[in-house]
Amino acid sequence: MKIAMGNDHSAVELKNEIKTYIEAKGYEVIDFGTNSSESCDYPVYGEKVGRAVASGDVDYGIAICGTGIGIGIAAGKVRGVRVCTCSEPYSARLSRMHNNTNVLSFGARVIGVEMAKMIVDEWLDNPYEGGRHERRVAQLMEIESR
Repeated sequence: MKIAMGNDHSAVELKNEIKTYIEAKGYEVIDFGTNSSESCDYPVYGEKVGRAVASGDVDYGIAICGTGIGIGIAAGKVRGVRVCTCSEPYSARLSRMHNNTNVLSFGARVIGVEMAKMIVDEWLDNPYEGGRHERRVAQLMEIESR
């Protein structure tokens, strides 16, 4: 399984930690982020992650900036992307199970490495349930066509 990762300057260290962590679990990581602490623009990296997911080049995406919000908004502007910005594992799990999210974002200035690992585990380890949720996910995707 391939995962796109993108980040801005505030999240280089956390991105590297999470990249190593998920590679050790057997995932292939395509790194779209910066590796510099020099100030840069998070929308550039959020869009790269979103486009990789929407095109099918990767299965999922993880986007990290200071809060996770801006880079998540950027990724979510790409048609076909459903982003969840999470600061704790419960929401990450339910976003996969109920909303079939395909991009996870979080903030390097908001959570630590161990919390990020727990969030990533819950998000990657819990599949979409479909069923009663399918109608709602279809409605979410239909919004893009209007």
